[in-house]
Formats: sequence, structure tokens, C-alpha cells
Amino acid sequence: MTDAGTRLRENVDSDDITVLPGAFDALSARLASERFDAVFTSGFGLSASTLGLPDLGFLDRTANVDRVDDIVKACDAPVVADADTGYGSALNVRRTVGDMIDAGAGGVIIEDQVAPKRCGHMDEKRVVGDDEARTRIRAAVDARDEADSDLVIVGRTDAREPQGMGSAVERGRALEEAGADVIFVEAPESREELERTATAFEAPTFANMIEGGKTPYMSYDEVEALGFDVVVYPLSSLLAYTRAVRDTYDALADEGETSSVGKLSFNEYDDLIGADEYRETAKEYAETNK
Repeated sequence: MTDAGTRLRENVDSDDITVLPGAFDALSARLASERFDAVFTSGFGLSASTLGLPDLGFLDRTANVDRVDDIVKACDAPVVADADTGYGSALNVRRTVGDMIDAGAGGVIIEDQVAPKRCGHMDEKRVVGDDEARTRIRAAVDARDEADSDLVIVGRTDAREPQGMGSAVERGRALEEAGADVIFVEAPESREELERTATAFEAPTFANMIEGGKTPYMSYDEVEALGFDVVVYPLSSLLAYTRAVRDTYDALADEGETSSVGKLSFNEYDDLIGADEYRETAKEYAETNK
């Protein structure tokens, strides 16, 4: 079977922009892979769905890798995993990248925030110095190469908010020189800053579209027109899910049942998760025991 990283590279290197819908668990990843060629696991979304906590560094490496493993098994598309800061020193970055490869990820994002990190569209972020930022990427590249993997390494900088756009572009170039395959400048605050980000690097570029975030929100056609190669919509499904679940519980509390809320039928859901296939397999084993 083709390496997930190879499949992801083919997507990124194609003429069309690679669109990454955000998945926050195995079921949302399965749904995303029905319509898209790659899927993204958001640290924000995994922290919410696993712990019910904000994206402030609560989700540790083991929990993140475990969720990524579940998500990879649930969908056919290559998965880009948000690996935060790599969870420590260069040795920790190597371990994180190795674990993500073992889990079957096609790509990872390594960022330059000071630990504990926070969501890229929050204020008061801090980033490490140039040497440590480069070292994280070098460690990720070494771990990838030693595993003989084609994992795509996305170098992310959060320098825009604390240091300004000029520093963010310089940091992105440092990550590119260290070996990042794709450059992700987080949270540009205007269309002009997005345009600058899209054209500042030789490597493919990555944009992040969050409803209500710091960056102007655009369709992926608009993002592609600016020159980006990859765009992620990390929180759309999580925010929609949260609204739908809250509406369902409100209906149950206020109306005594939930028929007023739009939802899949039981049989539609059964089909979605492939229950018939498992039932047929179970019958085969039952017949051998007769």
C-alpha cells in the first residue's frame, strides 16, 4: 500500500490546492474522508473531544498519538497530525514524529511556540529562539529519514502575534532551511499579510481558516487564488457538532424528545459505519462453531 506521506505529497504537489477538513475523532475523520483527499487532526479539536478542555497544552503526546492512531484506522485519506511543539527537546520531537509515523500519519505539524503552547488564534503567545525552532525541524526530518518514511513535515511559526509579520516570514524561512516540506505562518491578520505569506517561500505554503479567528476567513478557491498550496478548516466540524449536540440536548430537556432536531436515521448511521460488514463476518465465525 502506498505510504500515506507519499499520497499526501502527491496532493500537495498537484496543481490544485489541498483542502484539509479538521477531524476531532474517528467518526468525523470517516465523514471527512468521504469528500476530501486528506484529513487534519486539530490539537484544539482533540483537546476538546478527548478532555473537554481548551487548547492550552493539556493534551499530552501519548493521548495525541492514540487519537491519531484511531483516526488513521477510521479513514482512507492520508492524515496530517497536529504535533504541537513536539512535546519537549529534540529527543522528544524525534519520539513524537516516530510515533506519528507508526500511527500511520501522512504529515505532521511542528510549531515554534514555547511550551505549554496555546491555540494559534489566541493572544499572548510566545515563541522559542531561531536555533531551537530550527532544531525541532531538523530533529523531525532526521526521525522521518531514519524511519525511511515519506512523512510530510509542516513547519509552523506563531511569531506573527508576538513579533510581527516580518519576524514571522524570517522564521518561516529558517524552518524552510532546516528542512520543513511545507511552511505554515499562523494567524496573518489581513489579506495583504496572507498574500505575503503565500509568496515568501520556495516551499509549498499552508493557510489556516478559522471562523472568527484572527485571519480573514475565505473559501478555499480564494485561498488558492492567493497562491497557497494547502488550506485547513480545522474547527468547522467541531463547532457545528457542538451546536448540533447542544440543540439536541435542549430539545430533549424542553420538549421531552428530539424529533425536532435534524439527524441521521438509525439505518443511515448503521450504513455509515459499515455495521453490515461486521455482522456478516460475525456470522461466518458463528457458522464454524455449529
